[in-house]
Amino acid sequence: MSFRPSLRVAIGAALLVAASGAMAANAPQAGTPPPARVDDTARPALPPDLSDFAAYVDSARKTFDVPGIAVAIVKDGKVVMEQGFGDKSLDPKQPVDAHTLFAIASNTKAFTAAALQQLDEAGKLKMDDRVIDHLPWFRMSDPYVTHEMRIRDLLAHRSGLSLGAGDLLYWPPTSYTTRDVVERLKNVPIKNGFRSGYAYDNILFAVATLVIEQASGQKYADYIRQHIFQPVGMDESLIDETYIKPGMDVATGYAPENFKDLKPVPPMAWLNDPGAGGIYASVHDLAKWMNVQLAGGALPRTGADGKPERIFSEDSQRQMWTMLTPIKVGKPPLPEFKPVVPNFYGYGESWFLSDYRGHRLAWHTGGWPGFVSRLTLVPDQHLGVVVLTNAQSGAAFNAVTYRVLDAYLHPGQKTNWVAVYDKLVKKGEAHADDSWAKHLAARDKHPKLDLPQARYAGTFQDPWYGDVIVSNEGGKLRMRFAHTQQLIGTMTPWQHSTFVVKWDDRTLNADAFATYTLDADGRITELRMQPISPLTDFSFDFQDLRLKPAKADQASED
Repeated sequence: MSFRPSLRVAIGAALLVAASGAMAANAPQAGTPPPARVDDTARPALPPDLSDFAAYVDSARKTFDVPGIAVAIVKDGKVVMEQGFGDKSLDPKQPVDAHTLFAIASNTKAFTAAALQQLDEAGKLKMDDRVIDHLPWFRMSDPYVTHEMRIRDLLAHRSGLSLGAGDLLYWPPTSYTTRDVVERLKNVPIKNGFRSGYAYDNILFAVATLVIEQASGQKYADYIRQHIFQPVGMDESLIDETYIKPGMDVATGYAPENFKDLKPVPPMAWLNDPGAGGIYASVHDLAKWMNVQLAGGALPRTGADGKPERIFSEDSQRQMWTMLTPIKVGKPPLPEFKPVVPNFYGYGESWFLSDYRGHRLAWHTGGWPGFVSRLTLVPDQHLGVVVLTNAQSGAAFNAVTYRVLDAYLHPGQKTNWVAVYDKLVKKGEAHADDSWAKHLAARDKHPKLDLPQARYAGTFQDPWYGDVIVSNEGGKLRMRFAHTQQLIGTMTPWQHSTFVVKWDDRTLNADAFATYTLDADGRITELRMQPISPLTDFSFDFQDLRLKPAKADQASED
């Protein structure tokens, strides 16, 4: 899904390019993975710098508290390795293997881009068509943006929406349908200029989902299965977590409770925004996907004309890997990250584009509660590596990815990226503590509320999310997001007309301040929220809510 920035994205995406988020036992022994066979072809040997790779991955798991990691490496059209490390489940303990399914979250976005390019080649749409040509009812909050939004724009994070805008419409999973999510876009505020800069969003991929369905006449999941999974041979992958059944080789996701101890979280998927993050896949399947990408859309078989069969053309590949939205490159967060700072950085059609050690990269991360991942391609070397994890450490997938890239692109110079990212994580966590200390220091020594506590109860409405209900239960205020089952929590007085909302689900790590605005007569006119911790995932976009008292509640106060 994957943060943001949160711990998941700040360490999982932005910091890996320095741009402006020890539980498993029975670890594999150090050494080269066994020479297993794939499609009756012996695997090429790993480079010498990866002779200790199993031990290195194990150190990443222990350092960053990740139960299980799965890795696949492809080179020159061959699968060099596909292997699991650690555990897909801690209770009972079960090992990860190459066929274990993980939620790949935002790594789904590349499949959405490929589907749209396929439909362009089939003459069912053009990437530069206006969205309203295919969805006449589509509306953004700005009429100009509505009129000028092209299909290609849906994939490029340049719409003018702010970071993670509208994510609460489906994060955590809500009762809204995909159509509901897209229709509510008309009320999501646009805070930046159209095509003027980069701000990561997920909600426009819900629009892309509906464009695919309108143009193809198929449900998104059916289209992906038929036109991508089946021809590529991704027989293990799922596009809908409701297909997960007991006994299947699926990893359990783990999230830190109160930012500390790992706890299992139930499987989830964005069923109302599948084009942004609906896929569960194994490294075995993703190795095939990487090889097709590196081959410019060609499949490893020929048709009746003797030419390779394709799922998309080389021109479509070029378009997907052409930069549409530049992203500012910042200074390295630590001196050790200087080699990671790219010369260029930006976003194409569902792919991040940058360089590393003189080689162009096409890559993406993904993450949501319990899972984060990274898939990285080096086109000029026909090299790909994917790292799937069942915890929320972007530091782990980056440390593993860069060890592999170095082995191929910078042999003989082995950097201990586990130690480097560990230093960065500790620095980020320290700053998070500083943030809370500042809140405590600014609090009144003898805090009290401006109104009797019961006066703060009521139903509040936001134009894009809907209802948020504050009820007085047994002397405590409880907050409920009407369309989001997980967002239920207790409100504790902080000071004046501000409360701290602590969610019942402590793996969300998204506690927030809730501040009421009062008029001159002491009546509530608005309720605003903001995350407390800088480590909270940016998909909890509470800050974009403009909650007004429902008319019935206003009338009762008058």
